[in-house]
Amino acid sequence: MAGENRGASDMSHYGESHSERLARKARDAPFMVAGLAGLVGLVGYGIYGFRNKQIKTSLYLIQLRVAAQGFVVVCLTAGVGYNLYNRFVAPKFSSGSIEDKKE
Repeated sequence: MAGENRGASDMSHYGESHSERLARKARDAPFMVAGLAGLVGLVGYGIYGFRNKQIKTSLYLIQLRVAAQGFVVVCLTAGVGYNLYNRFVAPKFSSGSIEDKKE
């Protein structure tokens, strides 16, 4: 079965609370926090705008969906850029000489 082949990494976080899990995931992927904050912001804006709407409901929902998709694309692009920077650019500027790295 698929559930029986769990690695050691799957079991290392067994028993942690939801807040500990969120904190760990925020350290591992900092743009997840930005995504969750954007989600909360867009939902709040959507509720506020829906109650005080000046335009047709269908047009408002389309605009809200486009804004949400745009935010997701921006977060994904920023996350990929951040990971590429950490993987390729940051090691070139780290301290230590080439001889130290060979040992």
